[in-house]
Parts: sequence; structure tokens; C-alpha cells
Amino acid sequence: MKTEFKTKFLQHLNQKRKEGGFTLIELLVVIIIIGILAAIALPSFLSQAAKAKQSEGKSFVGAVNRAHQAYRLENTEFTNDFEKLGVGLPTETNNYTMDIPTADGTVATTTAIPRDEALKGYAGQVKILDTGATGTVLCEAETAGKSAPTPTADEDGGTCAGGEKL
Repeated sequence: MKTEFKTKFLQHLNQKRKEGGFTLIELLVVIIIIGILAAIALPSFLSQAAKAKQSEGKSFVGAVNRAHQAYRLENTEFTNDFEKLGVGLPTETNNYTMDIPTADGTVATTTAIPRDEALKGYAGQVKILDTGATGTVLCEAETAGKSAPTPTADEDGGTCAGGEKL
């Protein structure tokens, strides 16, 4: 090779290195890869977000069940007054409306009704059993968008009509 040609070729390569940057094809490939990864990850992320919101209803019903047991030990019946239970949780949030539809001498039922169609409803029950002990059950609706199932506490842990026992 001629020296002049070698010099010009090396100058050309050196100049290309100085320009740097990415080609349009390289940028498009990176954008496509990011799009594919986002399409794979988004459904998983949305599912995890719904589970996090649902844990609010589940933990509320569980806390009220325990508060009912403690209140019943100190008093002769259950109550539907959240303040008397001393749970310290709000009865309405962005995700759920909490209620105690049943509270009498032998049974107390608590519900967490979803305010969003993507969330499941929860219900719990505390019941004084024939033995004098308390039986509890915590239920989750079978599918999202449905209201709380109907729990029935018993010696074996209880049942959930229209839902799944947790």
C-alpha cells in the first residue's frame, strides 16, 4: 500500500471516532427492546399494585376481628362502634369502605367493600362457640369487583359462601 493512501485511510478512521454517536438503526433497536420489556413487565406490575391495595382490606378485617375478640373478653357482647373497638383505622379509604353490619351478643361480622372494580372484597366473622371459645374466619371474594363474601365462623375455622377462606 502506498504511504499516502495509508495516511488518508488512518485520518478517515480517526475522524470517524471523533464524530461518535449512535446510528438511527442502533437507537431503533434499543427502543424496540425497551418496548418489549415494558410490555412484559407492565401486567405483572399492575397485578402487584392491586395486591398491595387489597392487603389494606384484608389487614383491616383481620385487625377488627382481633379487636372484637378483645372487646368481647372485657364486655358481654360485641359492638359495631369502631371507636369502642379501639382499632384506630379509618372506615373509608380510597380503596375500601369498612363496615360492621352484624354485631350482637354472639356474633360480629366485618366487611371491607371495594370501591374499585379491580379489587376483591373481604369479610370476617367472630363468633362465640358452644364451648365458650371464639371462632374466627377471614374470607376473600372469588373474583375482583365482587362485594365481600358471607363468612360463617365455627369450630373448624369457618366457611366462606361466595369466597375463599384465608
